[in-house]
Amino acid sequence: MAALWASREDAADEVLIRSLYAEHGGTLLAYVTRLTGDRAAAEDVVQETLLRAWRRPDALLDGKGSVRGWLLTVARNIVTDRHRARQARPKEVTETPRTPPVQRDHAESVVDSLVVVEALARLRPEHRDVLTELYFRGHTIEEAARHLGVPAGTVKSRSHHALRSLRAMLGAARDRPVAKSV
Repeated sequence: MAALWASREDAADEVLIRSLYAEHGGTLLAYVTRLTGDRAAAEDVVQETLLRAWRRPDALLDGKGSVRGWLLTVARNIVTDRHRARQARPKEVTETPRTPPVQRDHAESVVDSLVVVEALARLRPEHRDVLTELYFRGHTIEEAARHLGVPAGTVKSRSHHALRSLRAMLGAARDRPVAKSV
């Protein structure tokens, strides 16, 4: 018996919502489209309005005003609530030539750094020392030569050979298959 009663209530609810949409849907959609300026957003608001009517059928049947007035008020309140919610959230940032770029995921640069550090560790110590002075400490060839106690020509030669070895190691690392985790 309870199942029969529930199916009658479901049928009555469906008839109520269908009749509300048939009678007031066009007006609601036009009103909300004018408020939002966006038809897709307006359709969402109309759907939410009818959902609220379905949840509170007593508000439609109490005789304290017109059904259309109640629906329009509910729709306007939903639009207002959505607008306020957007205002409460931080603004979305878009990249323009005048604004700094949005920070990207740095995972790839971290992996690249780890691969370079590993390759540097495999270089001969005198080659690694030259690259450290030139690229990590930012010294000139003369400053690196003074700091390492070798002639400037030796710094140039070692840096050339070190970079060539480093490129070879990094090329081999790039071509190596990636281990898959299970």
